[in-house]
Amino acid sequence: MDVTQVRTLPRGGLSLPCIGMGCAPLGGLYQPVSDAQARTTLDGAWDAGVRFFDTAPYYGYTQSEHRLGAALRERPRNAFVISTKVGRLMRPDASVRPGDDGFAAPLPFRPHYDYTYDGILRSHDDSLQRLGLERIDILFVHDIGRVTHGENDEQYWRQLTDGGGFRALDQLRASGQVKAVGLGVNEADIVLRAMADFDLDCTLLAGRYTLLEQATLSPLLDLCVERGNAIVIGGPFNSGVLAGNGKFNYADAPAEILQRVAQLDAICREFKVPLQAAALQFPLAHPAVVSCIPGGQDLAQLRQNLEWFATPIPGGLWPALQTAGLIDARAPVPAGAA
Repeated sequence: MDVTQVRTLPRGGLSLPCIGMGCAPLGGLYQPVSDAQARTTLDGAWDAGVRFFDTAPYYGYTQSEHRLGAALRERPRNAFVISTKVGRLMRPDASVRPGDDGFAAPLPFRPHYDYTYDGILRSHDDSLQRLGLERIDILFVHDIGRVTHGENDEQYWRQLTDGGGFRALDQLRASGQVKAVGLGVNEADIVLRAMADFDLDCTLLAGRYTLLEQATLSPLLDLCVERGNAIVIGGPFNSGVLAGNGKFNYADAPAEILQRVAQLDAICREFKVPLQAAALQFPLAHPAVVSCIPGGQDLAQLRQNLEWFATPIPGGLWPALQTAGLIDARAPVPAGAA
């Protein structure tokens, strides 16, 4: 696979590159990232042919959006696709400290959940101004669901439904201000719930359909194919454990996860394939999936991701992983190199 390949969303006709760039690391997730380092990484991504960038107000408490906009706003607007997220309004707060929510040096803005009609529209406008762009291509509702909100889940869900959040998304889509709308989440159940109430064009699903876990194959991905809800795979390394950083679901990986990763790695080594290459290419074999967006904190990491994405993988690797019980036998797999 290579950086120039694109797939078209079933709804709305927007074409997405098969590989993009997740920009949470540019907000200093886990490690500090300077403005200069972020700009070098983004310029290098552009020079390497990357044309799909995903960000959010939450990343670095607005830092990622500022940095991405500064790097893209002088580029031809029709030459790239950008997605950002709604659901958190960022308010000035002098109490913000390094390390808050895992961001090494966040800007002094505190996130406040707001999925209402007015909140969605305000978030969209705020992102346009931070990015310095006249339009955003995709809006994802960020981190709705029980995993994030716990006992407050129903309260925030009602903001999307009774409070008009879905209506705001539909209005932005119908008016052409955005080309596609959906969810940006790391849990499957909330996607199924949303699809029962609203027509999603695409969903950014972080970490739930990867080389490490495929529980979402049915019913979620089956229904996504049926309903035209295209899937963008975020977190293809499951927060980094498949890339060697020991993190899973944004925390230290438990022993059983580390053991499973070691088993996956052992079989990949038998076929002389980097585990990370298999992790990047595996999800795209599913017909629901249109793109995969690994993150990158620096230019070397970005280039490494693109190299893994382009690595030829022998077709025999996938049945070997299935025979070992490490990937679901029902999962579509890449054709593989001869």
